[in-house]
Amino acid sequence: MDNIDQQLIAMLSDNARLPVVTLAKKIGVSRTTIQNRLAKLERNGSIEGYTLRLKTPVESHGVRALMTISSDGHHASEVLRALQGNPNIATLYMTNGRWDIVAELRVDTLDRFESALREIRRLKGIAQSETNILLSVHKS
Repeated sequence: MDNIDQQLIAMLSDNARLPVVTLAKKIGVSRTTIQNRLAKLERNGSIEGYTLRLKTPVESHGVRALMTISSDGHHASEVLRALQGNPNIATLYMTNGRWDIVAELRVDTLDRFESALREIRRLKGIAQSETNILLSVHKS
């Protein structure tokens, strides 16, 4: 992958709807070059597809938080499986370091937030957890 491919991927990562003509002008190559590069990147699997990102409306989930979780012994995979079915958890990450799992919680009210925390903390295999409410988003 050369500099042109890297520029092309960077621009499409920022906005996958940029027209081929705009990409060609910004990179300084012909439209045909961009089309050929895109086809090559798609064929070799560097570009698997194009997607749509929707802005998450803040109002739909009044309380958002990150919960870090450490498990007893080597029970992280069991705890992860138990958390996967929880409707209050939007995203789960396995991590290294002090915490084994990071969970993003999204709930409508503080009452629901409190009960969700209690429910999660009662799961077998959780040794410790720490939760931080997200106050605002500055980059997504």
